[in-house]
Amino acid sequence: MSNIHPTAIIDGSAQLGEDVSIGPYCTVGSEVSLGDGVVLHSHVVVAGRTRIGSGTQIYPFASIGHCPQDLKYQGEPSSLEIGRDNVIREHVTMNPGTEGGGMLTKVGDGCLFMIGAHIAHDCQIGNHTIFVNNATLGGHVEIGDWAIIGGLSAVHQFVRIGRHAMVGGMSGVENDVIPYGSVFGNRAHLSGLNLVGLKRREFSRDNIHDLRRAYRLIFAQEGTLAERLADVSELFSGVEPVMEIVEFVGVNSSRSICQPLLEDAA
Repeated sequence: MSNIHPTAIIDGSAQLGEDVSIGPYCTVGSEVSLGDGVVLHSHVVVAGRTRIGSGTQIYPFASIGHCPQDLKYQGEPSSLEIGRDNVIREHVTMNPGTEGGGMLTKVGDGCLFMIGAHIAHDCQIGNHTIFVNNATLGGHVEIGDWAIIGGLSAVHQFVRIGRHAMVGGMSGVENDVIPYGSVFGNRAHLSGLNLVGLKRREFSRDNIHDLRRAYRLIFAQEGTLAERLADVSELFSGVEPVMEIVEFVGVNSSRSICQPLLEDAA
């Protein structure tokens, strides 16, 4: 049985699953769908064509599904999809997509969005990601599974951040971040692999060793990047995490690959 506070305003056309809890002074729009067990703690606004998966909790003063912050947006019927078992803390903002970006902003399952995080239009967020306080994404950003975006960091439009990557706090990220990479700074540079994250996710010692060798080869100073990638592909053809990096770098992207400083690549 759902538990809806009498001060909440729920449009009659909204779709509510089983055991939904909606606290004081929340507002839920006509095209919103809340899955089973969703909790809106209080003062939460959910608008637009927004679908929220089961078990997700949203804390006070979050604004979910309002119009994108994009001057090109003309009211097209775009959407925001949020997966299951997410925790969305106070003052988080998430916007739907636009015609120029596929009409959809999508968030995976099991993510944590700490206070003040912003997910802009047309972003694609993987599973089990963490956004620390006031982490901010520009439009069209892609975030892979298990990535961590540090507090007070800002990610430029169209940037890709690979799986298991780590963005340090107060970083300005304007280039793509390889899977398993760790970046920090303004503007952010690649500082190595996210070794702490790899160990926490229980990657084998062999995989970590191969990743470290491949990293040194990819970002060495000799030859071109294409030549180095070809060498790494041949040497580590059976190592899935390494090949994931090779494939990521090989994608035709509008952003460059974030590089290490010379002393970090040595």
